[in-house]
Amino acid sequence: MLRTLLIVGALMFAAPALAASTLAAVDADKDGTIDLTEAKAAAGAAFDKLDLDHDGSLDKKELKGRVANKDWAAADPDKDGTLSKDEYLALVEMMFKKADPDAESTIDKKELKSKAGGQLQRLLK
Repeated sequence: MLRTLLIVGALMFAAPALAASTLAAVDADKDGTIDLTEAKAAAGAAFDKLDLDHDGSLDKKELKGRVANKDWAAADPDKDGTLSKDEYLALVEMMFKKADPDAESTIDKKELKSKAGGQLQRLLK
């Protein structure tokens, strides 16, 4: 129980710094927000970096926990056990929309700190 509380506490303190670093890295036009184009550009670069065998797809091992099991079925519609770049970018778009509750088509630092924002961040690195 104590260990769980310590981990949760550490994550709460790390979330603002993580959100700020993600925003700085992904916000190409430096307007203080991330739009879908910026998110997909970062995700595309992340995909290429993760695709160590250069086969054009990522399996769960290559993804290193970036996609939650509950999201896997939606992310892998052809059920081949891997994500193509198009499938990965479609997942990023889905997570972007979840992280954008005000539907402004941009994600700010506050939204990146949310649970959905954290899920999106994992896909962008």
